[in-house]
Amino acid sequence: MSEHRRKPPQPQGGGRAAARRGQSGASSSGRRAAPRGASGSPSDPYGTGSQESGSFEPQDDARPYEGRAAARRAQRTGSSRRRGADNGPDRRGDPSGSGPGRGRGRAAAPGKKRLIDYPRAGKYGAARWVPSWKLVTGLFIGFMGSMVAIAGVGYALVSVPEVAKTAQAQNNVFYWADGTEMVSTGGETNRQIINYDQIPKAMRYAVISQENKTFETDSGIDPKGIARALFNMARGGETQGGSTITQQYVKNAMLDDQSQTISRKFKEIFVSIKVGATVPKDQIMAGYLNSAYYGRSAYGIQAAARAYFNKDAIDLNPGECAFLSAMLKGATYYDPAGAVSLDTSATALANQKRALAQMQDTLDKEVEYGHLSATERAKYTKLPKWQNPRSNSDLRGQVGYLVDLAKAYVVNNTKISANDFQQGGYSVYTTFDKKKVNALAASVQKVEKANIDPKKRPDTDKYVQFGGASVDPKTGAIKAIYGGDDATKHFTDNADQTGAQVGSTFKPFVLAAAMEWGVRDPDGTPNQSQDERTIASSKSLYSGKNKTKIKNYDGTVWTDKDGKEWLQTNDGSENVGTAPDYKISLREAMRLSVNSAYVQLGMDVGLDKVKQSALSAGILEGSLASSAFPSFSIGTSDPSAIRMAGAYATFAASGKQNDPYSVTKVTSKDGTVFTHKANTKDAYSSAVADNVTDVLRTVVDKGTGTSAKLTGREVAGKTGTTDGNKSAWFVGYTPQLSTSIGMFRMDDNESNKNRTFLQMYGTGNQKKIHGASFPAEIWHDYMETALKGSPVEKFPTPEPIGKTLNDTPSPTPTPTPSETVSATPTPTTPTPTMTTTSPTPTESTSCGVFDWNCGDDDGGTDTGGTTDGGASSTPSATESTGSGSTRGNENGNIFGGNG
Repeated sequence: MSEHRRKPPQPQGGGRAAARRGQSGASSSGRRAAPRGASGSPSDPYGTGSQESGSFEPQDDARPYEGRAAARRAQRTGSSRRRGADNGPDRRGDPSGSGPGRGRGRAAAPGKKRLIDYPRAGKYGAARWVPSWKLVTGLFIGFMGSMVAIAGVGYALVSVPEVAKTAQAQNNVFYWADGTEMVSTGGETNRQIINYDQIPKAMRYAVISQENKTFETDSGIDPKGIARALFNMARGGETQGGSTITQQYVKNAMLDDQSQTISRKFKEIFVSIKVGATVPKDQIMAGYLNSAYYGRSAYGIQAAARAYFNKDAIDLNPGECAFLSAMLKGATYYDPAGAVSLDTSATALANQKRALAQMQDTLDKEVEYGHLSATERAKYTKLPKWQNPRSNSDLRGQVGYLVDLAKAYVVNNTKISANDFQQGGYSVYTTFDKKKVNALAASVQKVEKANIDPKKRPDTDKYVQFGGASVDPKTGAIKAIYGGDDATKHFTDNADQTGAQVGSTFKPFVLAAAMEWGVRDPDGTPNQSQDERTIASSKSLYSGKNKTKIKNYDGTVWTDKDGKEWLQTNDGSENVGTAPDYKISLREAMRLSVNSAYVQLGMDVGLDKVKQSALSAGILEGSLASSAFPSFSIGTSDPSAIRMAGAYATFAASGKQNDPYSVTKVTSKDGTVFTHKANTKDAYSSAVADNVTDVLRTVVDKGTGTSAKLTGREVAGKTGTTDGNKSAWFVGYTPQLSTSIGMFRMDDNESNKNRTFLQMYGTGNQKKIHGASFPAEIWHDYMETALKGSPVEKFPTPEPIGKTLNDTPSPTPTPTPSETVSATPTPTTPTPTMTTTSPTPTESTSCGVFDWNCGDDDGGTDTGGTTDGGASSTPSATESTGSGSTRGNENGNIFGGNG
């Protein structure tokens, strides 16, 4: 039934109480009871009152509905709502209850309000879609509140990230002995991190004035700049700009992310806020200047200072600081050397103009902001004097060998591990004298160019190599080396290790042993104790006869394990001296490099003492051949050029031994981390060392080493040529400098796993290569240049020492005037093969370790030996393999543990 019928009005005077009484009388069905006076039944036709239906036919005094709108409103109120009394005030506030549109009973409750009144209720047309001021204000407050909440949560959750490893990657800088920079290398990035107090104040204020004038007081971000940057990103434009120094530091050093995205920018903002609130400003500034890129492959202010001005950052003046701050804008367009290869508009002239303008603008801002006085600013009106960029192939020539040598010294002699050193950040101050390094290389190249022609004589001149080293006798400092033609092409450092035997240059250690410890049984008394010794003098006489039988200390003939006697040959199979016994003094035997005399002397002294003599002088044990065989005394060992120069330096220093070293100091951003300390040892008494020097002077003055004479200077030295003419040496010294030069032939093809030493007969168009030829010539040319301008010093006058052994009447010997060329003699007895304790550098069929009759051209049979121990723990480029030329890592130290 329809619920749009209106109730008849209640009788007057009934009021609300009557209405309530009427309700209480309603049926339990929940339908309202008919008001008093109502009549009708459920079966009454439409238009009559019905108690059950709750609708009544209007009475005579009832007001009709006022149109359809009123009817619809009445319908919306629903029949389920309880109605108030008819005489109550209507919804329009009429107290009489008879106002138009009122319903009978209580007024209908208003509809539930919406949280956001949009579209607006009760409005029509355009007004319905115009938001109210309350809505706009509410939304704005809500948005800002949400942003603050998000920012708060983001700030609370974000943490300050650790500095990225790429921002900490640095180079190591190596310096010459005079303090000038040699090369920046060793790490993946050309950077050397320095502390805040090492950064000039002028550099700090240059970047503050130009990039972020509020740096010292801001929170780490620039809201206006950020808004501008975000707007640019939204438009797809440039995202640079708007970043504070803190933001740039975060981007460069912490995020390790240079992408230009909104997400990265928001991350940068949050981290920057956190960094600005928790990290000290000086740490931020140092981090920024150490991580920024300045061009020329230079990261950080220290590398930049070296790249543009070849000085340390702490020494920069305000003009140079303003100049470098301009490089932060983009070195492609500000480097005064130009960068046309990157952009044709980046010419040198254009870049200089831009750099000067930017530099002047920075200086003006520094004055404006009170960071620089006008008087000081007036000094810098032009570009500072800058240097041209260096080629980054800085390891060419000898530099690569020098770096490897210094690197190995640092790793093996300091607390800096190989891994730490590889991370970079160290300044390594070396002992290398640039003048001497260049002079040594020039001397080698001069001889090569004049004599060695692989194209013309491929069978004899191909694979010729040289190695050399120069050491200060007073300290052990390595002044120069020659490692090979080019460190970027020839990877094995010939100054550090070669595997080439040193031949007769080993004989001075035998003489020193005879003078230091003496010889056993000098009179041939069989029952004499081995502990009873007699010091030998240089006048002691020994046999210079070719194919001499070598005797034990008790007078018995030395035999091999099979009982075979051995005969020692001389160079060229010559008898030296006068028949019939051919006795010759040790001085003369040294001067003429007579093998038989020194092999027998070594047996009389004891090969254990000869070994000890070499070790005391500074030779590494790992490079020594077996001392079980008589040939040990004439150079079957293969020490490096560095160690040979260092050992002879012991004689030059009157018996004081200093291990060769290449690094004086190592520093990092935290200060000095290593300083070399002298460790001088007494190898020999001064009398012994000075007497050995006196004998070696004879070699240069009128012996095999006359080609090494220097103008107006005293020189001592010794030649050495090995069996099969596979290596040749000259080692000599003055009181100020000891130098060794080695020459050999070896197939240096890295793919050849069985490399061998090759003979040098015919090399350089010479019948045979002696130590007196090309090695002595190189030594002479180098030393003349290296010592130019140095004061002339004399060797000490030697004290008389020892007893003249074997001094029996004998005809005056007639010595051979010089080393002679001769083919290797054929031994008179079978030559058994025996492997020594050290590797054999050759696979030739020439003499074995017992082939005394085969002989050593100028000392030493063709046995092997380990190389100079302890090469770089991080060798450069491809390592050589195969016998005879190893890096010598067995000993763990390029200098044998101490230097």
